[in-house]
Amino acid sequence: MAEPAAADDIVVADTITKADASWRGKVAVAASHGGIYACYLAAKAGLRGVILHDAGLGLDHAGIAGLDYLDGLGLAAATVSHYSARIGDGADVLARGILSYVNRAAARLGCAPGDPCRAAADQLRAGVPFAGTPPVYAESRFLLRDGAPRVWGIDSASLVRPQDAGAIIVAGSHGGMPGRDASSALRVDALAAVFHDAGIGIDDAGIGRLPALDGRGIAAAAVAGDTARIGDARSLWQTGRLSTVNRTAAACGARPGMSVPDFADAIPKAHRPRG
Repeated sequence: MAEPAAADDIVVADTITKADASWRGKVAVAASHGGIYACYLAAKAGLRGVILHDAGLGLDHAGIAGLDYLDGLGLAAATVSHYSARIGDGADVLARGILSYVNRAAARLGCAPGDPCRAAADQLRAGVPFAGTPPVYAESRFLLRDGAPRVWGIDSASLVRPQDAGAIIVAGSHGGMPGRDASSALRVDALAAVFHDAGIGIDDAGIGRLPALDGRGIAAAAVAGDTARIGDARSLWQTGRLSTVNRTAAACGARPGMSVPDFADAIPKAHRPRG
């Protein structure tokens, strides 16, 4: 059995996509949604435990789907309620987060719904680091619609590419700000972007990217959590219905209740982000 981690071996991050070799053997408190890909990254990093965000659960409970995935690997995992802490803000998850769901491995270490995140992270220090090779779960990007502008589906905003400038991006990621800088809202000057609203949650955190993209002249919207699976761009495209649009998108004719393909049609081809 592995020795418990040192008291300072708890890493706090706004997103699990930043995980690297320095996280191995630690407990992570990361403000990403608790879907399968985020939990795959937790296992790949060799963590001994992870606390994520439940993203309002959403369609098919996709916001916590990774907990069962990690149970199969013996890795303790939990999520905090979207009503208790801001998605995309690791420090807030640690400070204010209240557990909403735990997997069996975390329950065996004493974690339970209702526990403060800070106390739960300390309990996870007694977990065993994952040392194997997790089943590959690769997020993907794909062309949803050709033409001008192109519409790209990406299951995570981390998959955006420089050549996506001027395109419409449909991202399975939550619409919360992963950091403080407006440039982190989307790493390219797209024509428009759609995200998942993660249940919106406390402080309207699930749609924090939208006003930041307004400042860059990018039309942006978020789909209602119960209409599409978070982390799944195809689901957003096929069944997502907008819950929120920013001012730039509204000026293009976008409105809540609209489907994502209709949003893509509503954005004038002449519109260009300020960059």
